[in-house]
Amino acid sequence: VPAPSMIKNSPARIVQNEVGSPEQKNLQIRPEEILKNIGPEMDLLEKFIIHDIDTDVELLNTVAHHILLAGGKRLRPALVLLASSLFESIGESPLRVAQVVEYLHTATLLHDDVVDGAETRRAQKAARQIWGNEASVLSGDYLLSKAFHMLTTLRNLELLQIMSRTTTLMAEGEILQLTREIGSEDEEVYLRIIYLKTACLFGSAAQAGAVLAKAPPELSEALKRYGEALGMAFQIVDDALDYVESPKTGKNHGTDLMERKMTLPLIHLIHNCKADEKSFLLDLIKEKQIGSEQLKEVTQMILRYESIEYTLGRAGDYIASALQETEPLPQGPARDSLEKLAHYVLSRSH
Repeated sequence: VPAPSMIKNSPARIVQNEVGSPEQKNLQIRPEEILKNIGPEMDLLEKFIIHDIDTDVELLNTVAHHILLAGGKRLRPALVLLASSLFESIGESPLRVAQVVEYLHTATLLHDDVVDGAETRRAQKAARQIWGNEASVLSGDYLLSKAFHMLTTLRNLELLQIMSRTTTLMAEGEILQLTREIGSEDEEVYLRIIYLKTACLFGSAAQAGAVLAKAPPELSEALKRYGEALGMAFQIVDDALDYVESPKTGKNHGTDLMERKMTLPLIHLIHNCKADEKSFLLDLIKEKQIGSEQLKEVTQMILRYESIEYTLGRAGDYIASALQETEPLPQGPARDSLEKLAHYVLSRSH
């Protein structure tokens, strides 16, 4: 995925203004409406996701149900189905791979919450807060194992290679974030982390759908790049929303700052604020605990230095790149949905 500054013509502000205008926001389409052309398949996928995690271990069932039924958007598995439907009707194999993608994603959420000491996930208590770190980690391990067992039943070596590479990259991203020096304001390192932790799975989901449908290699690669760019934008927008007080976001306002995560709004602020403000910020994020008053002060600084606008502009660059990748794809409802998803990611409020 190219850095935003490398994208040809870089029409971020155009995309952002089109999607973010008051008129557009009033007409904002929800993901369910964008995906209505694969609605029956998404409903069937939902049944598979829940049914196939049931085991004889009650605690495992409880933890898995807790997070899988908590209202995730299912964007990653939807990419598998949309990419596949560009080239042929959706059969059982794309549904199973979509299921695999959701299990992989959910496993990483369970693990992430333990590493981050998270209190909430999807507007409810994080699993670790209810059942403990051990149960969360082991439940995540189970979902990873389940996902790869399902992959082997498809007997498709290319798919297995794609997903194996992806999980390796995701683990690398977790370790890179863990070992990153507190207070590091390197934007390129931030972009590398979100590519590894988030964007590569988006890309692999779209690529996997195309591979299953035996799409031409150049189009499966275009879909991979589309997914990666979409995933970059998704995470960047998510990091911007963390500094916006809203009950819709599904997590507490300022969670990233409380966990001392160097996300793009904070990185931009540190690069652009005054010297004394920079010293205050660098000292603050090294504290063991950050209070509500300090969070309020940082949020006001982020607003004053327009760090949210900058962050959304960077997300807009990636959305522009994603939209460029849809141009060679077959025209039809699936391509329309991919384009609408890109606009949704940039304009979403939660």
